[in-house]
Amino acid sequence: MAVSLWKSSVQTTKSRLFLQRGMSLYNGTHGFEEEEIKKKLQQFGGGSIHLSKDNGIGVLTLNNPKLMNAFTGTMMLELQERVTELENWKDGKGLIIQGAENTFCSGSDLNAVRTMSSPQDGMNMCMFMQNTLTRLKRLPLISVALVQGKALGGGAELTTACDFRLMTPGSEIRFVHKQMGLVPGWGGAARLVQIVGSGPALKLLSGALKVDPEKALHLGLAEETLLSSDGTRPLEEAQAWLHQYTKGPAEVIQAVKKVIAAGRELQLEAALRAEKDIFGTVWGGPANLQALAQRTKHK
Repeated sequence: MAVSLWKSSVQTTKSRLFLQRGMSLYNGTHGFEEEEIKKKLQQFGGGSIHLSKDNGIGVLTLNNPKLMNAFTGTMMLELQERVTELENWKDGKGLIIQGAENTFCSGSDLNAVRTMSSPQDGMNMCMFMQNTLTRLKRLPLISVALVQGKALGGGAELTTACDFRLMTPGSEIRFVHKQMGLVPGWGGAARLVQIVGSGPALKLLSGALKVDPEKALHLGLAEETLLSSDGTRPLEEAQAWLHQYTKGPAEVIQAVKKVIAAGRELQLEAALRAEKDIFGTVWGGPANLQALAQRTKHK
């Protein structure tokens, strides 16, 4: 009896912690020196992360075209700031992540990687980016990676931190870590297994295989191949695709995303408790009452 009560208490605590905004995987108890790694990342400037928000849809753009939108140190810091902003966006429903000038992201800026080559620096950067991308994945927004051009290494990992991936003709996703003597460190391997399964994920990582739109569709890594590859058309097509899933009030869309995230990441009992708590936030709410008044279900 005592063991059962203890397990129930643990699951309840997990579900409540999961629902808190900004919850990170790592802190000081894991040896994570966040302030120290932030100081080091600040030394490697260049590029930017731009976020625009319009009618409940955010567009986050990686802007470092000279390096195929590779992440500099300051861009990693900016990404964390943008994620925090999105966590507090009450009117948000969806998010599209793209790269500037028709390419997605080539991973990390090698200048920063070469300088921060000690094991401790590597582990701190790994934990920093895992924290950020886990929070990105858990955002109460339906997220889409718009893959134009190349998504390589850490760029490929970033695509897995979105709910969906849309690819343009001629684009590719490629986990090239093995060629750098590494494995994914930003959470990309674990998320890839969730998306395509362990066997296909092993092939993609061990072979550093190029995944074009056709192969991505076959694997379930991408949802659709868009018609256009250049200019503003891909973003417009991605926005139209996302719109079919973001119709309705923001509080309802966010609740839908939260219950799915809980079901994906928590054990069943904890996920059920989280679902109950989320259900309570929309039951009797404005959208629910309006639907009841209009008898929406029976139309």
